[in-house]
Amino acid sequence: MVKAAIVIPARFGSCRLPGKPLLRQTGKYLIQHVYERAKEAGCAEQVVIATDDPRVRAAAQHFGAPCLMTARCHANGTQRVAEVAASLRANIIINVQGDEPLIEPADIDKLAEQASSPHVVMATLAAPIRDVGTYRDPNCVKVVRADDGRAMYFSRAPIPFFREGTPALGSACVLQHIGIYAYRRDFLMQLVQMPVHELEIIEKLEQLRVLARGFPIHVGLTDHVSRGVDTYEDYRRFVEQFRSRNRMLAA
Repeated sequence: MVKAAIVIPARFGSCRLPGKPLLRQTGKYLIQHVYERAKEAGCAEQVVIATDDPRVRAAAQHFGAPCLMTARCHANGTQRVAEVAASLRANIIINVQGDEPLIEPADIDKLAEQASSPHVVMATLAAPIRDVGTYRDPNCVKVVRADDGRAMYFSRAPIPFFREGTPALGSACVLQHIGIYAYRRDFLMQLVQMPVHELEIIEKLEQLRVLARGFPIHVGLTDHVSRGVDTYEDYRRFVEQFRSRNRMLAA
């Protein structure tokens, strides 16, 4: 199996949910859930937490996870991941967001496999959209994918736009982007040096910088759509899922 280094960026000062990585109503830190899921991936040669906050580092040390401190000035998680990746030997770097406690280890493996192709410098995943509300929701990022798997465009708008008829929900034409990325290490170092692009500013989507500069992003398909934790309501929902699953296992 292809091997990769998985880096989990974790920022304590979230605007919508401060202290998010250290939420612990399940008995485990939120960041611990993410770390343990990432460790289950077969491709995981290394799993490292990247943070700028000593409280997150202390928590990681508590549950035995490698954690590297990064600069506080980073504008996004990609820059934080790149700083850590610069000290790693792996050729493939996977960025797993620190607020994805339900990430599927099999999807991480799928992403690593895509990135192992010599023609792929960056890869991500997408899943079919199955309801109109999600298709129209600007908080759900959509991606249009070419026949060879390359991303044609990412948008918060409902794309592709169906001029006639209803959207082909559930098909490979109507896709929700899953925010996990794999990079060739050298390309990641190059990416964080690229200037911000106007499209990236307009849509508030960092990956548009890559497409706008002429680099391809390969998009693999999955049926798994895990909901990240952006708000306390998201976290409450995750805690309920976690407890419900434990009750079922104990029954």
